[in-house]
Amino acid sequence: MERRQLANTDLMVSPLGLGTVKLGRDQGVKYPESFQIPDDKAANALLKQAKQAGINLLDTAPAYGRSEERLGLLLQGQRKDWVICTKTGEEFEGGQSSYHFDEQHTRFSIERSLRRLHTDYLDIVLVHSSGDDINIIEQYGILEQLAMLKQQGLIRAFGMSTKTTEGGLLAAQQADIVMVTYNPACSQDKAALDYCQDHNKASFIKKAFASGHLCQTHTNPVQANLDFVFAHQGVTSVIIGTINPAHMSSNIAAAEAVLKAD
Repeated sequence: MERRQLANTDLMVSPLGLGTVKLGRDQGVKYPESFQIPDDKAANALLKQAKQAGINLLDTAPAYGRSEERLGLLLQGQRKDWVICTKTGEEFEGGQSSYHFDEQHTRFSIERSLRRLHTDYLDIVLVHSSGDDINIIEQYGILEQLAMLKQQGLIRAFGMSTKTTEGGLLAAQQADIVMVTYNPACSQDKAALDYCQDHNKASFIKKAFASGHLCQTHTNPVQANLDFVFAHQGVTSVIIGTINPAHMSSNIAAAEAVLKAD
């Protein structure tokens, strides 16, 4: 699988990334079907499958339960093989999310992620938005906080996982990368992708398959959605969140089909 440069950094990422919420959390998730968190053997097999297919991007977060801690253990001896994207801002405890964007918590969150992931640097850190994107950026100056941490060498790239069209565009303007929702049924964040394309910024796509709630108007909805997403030249990588090996294979095959056609 090809590698794509992430904005003006020296990071090279695969066009598919593996989301790892299901490795650490099964509460308060919005998937159409319930699932069991895989044990270490199954999780290792999933990571091996992704790696063999050329995927080198992993997406995690403190709010994903034990995801960071598990990755830290599962990836021992493999750190340089992966580009790890984690987040700051959202905490998930006792079945509830809470949000903290002040400088003290941001520093705490970054240092905790470093310990959990058993690493001395984080490749990518995104702000995990509560939905109030503009206020988070302007009131807390959180992107400036992350820019300082980048200067200090703790992180290599930063940005925001946004929930509003305006927030996605503002984050794209002020950071290296923005993560937005983009699929045929939800394309309002196209403005942020347009900006990324025109200004050499990176973008990650979340919910390309609408968290599993795929439109059934196509014989192959996975292929149709990836065709739609990758048609935008501003897209760097699409994050897929499966823990099913067969689904992983079909997602990889669909991505390769559209990427080879470009």
